[in-house]
Amino acid sequence: MYYKVSGVTGKLTGATAASAYSPQGLKGTVPSQAPPIIFAVPTKVVSETGSVAHYMGINKVPELQMIFQKTDGAPVHLKRGVMDKMLYRTMMGLTIGGTLYCLMALYIVAQPRKPQ
Repeated sequence: MYYKVSGVTGKLTGATAASAYSPQGLKGTVPSQAPPIIFAVPTKVVSETGSVAHYMGINKVPELQMIFQKTDGAPVHLKRGVMDKMLYRTMMGLTIGGTLYCLMALYIVAQPRKPQ
């Protein structure tokens, strides 16, 4: 047996198979026009008045592929140089510092209170 929520009482009531699988708020229609593809539209600057749309920026993918595919033994997250190393070391320092702080807080909380 199939069940659905009654719109009047708000309780479960018995239903036929056809009405149980068609929720009240949804319609099974097909749109007459396909929606436009969001990412296929080129980006234009507002001040451009020409009829031709130009993509902003240059394609950096081939350059980045060359950088990341080098076989120099460095891990991928450190391949782009000094800034990557600084970011990595900062994050590792903060992670270790946070871990030590948590352990210190746990140690302090685990100590019994002194009677006053």
